[in-house]
Amino acid sequence: MTARENEDLRPDHIGWPLWQAAFLWKEAYIAAMQAAGHDWYGRAQSNITAFLDPRGTRQRDLVARSGLTKQAVQQLVDDLEAAGIVSRSPDPEDRRAKIIRFTAKGKAALKDGAQIKRLIEARMTEGLGAEGMTQLRRLLERLIARGFDDRAA
Repeated sequence: MTARENEDLRPDHIGWPLWQAAFLWKEAYIAAMQAAGHDWYGRAQSNITAFLDPRGTRQRDLVARSGLTKQAVQQLVDDLEAAGIVSRSPDPEDRRAKIIRFTAKGKAALKDGAQIKRLIEARMTEGLGAEGMTQLRRLLERLIARGFDDRAA
């Protein structure tokens, strides 16, 4: 394969810096959560806790929201339950379903997480400046609201 053919395999595109920025943010968040005493928090757990409504969420909705398999969600919820972060209770609307809720320990982690997110955002603002951060947020929100044209897929 020529150098040019190799370049074509990884073309320069906006997805790469978006992915890198999201990865850096997530790594900073995980490290800060662990430093704050939440040793249970890691990459895998963040794939579930991010989609768990503080009032509770059906396990099947976690599957749909996260894009993970039923088996992966089951294992992650099992791990979080064993760590005392979430609990399962019967769904009053469907006997077969379970509602996943944060425990007191899980809600304490959410509070710490909110503070940590503000600190990370403040560090980002230091790097970009207030105007740059406002512009970044506005552009990302516009991109998200617009969505993507599925014809490119």
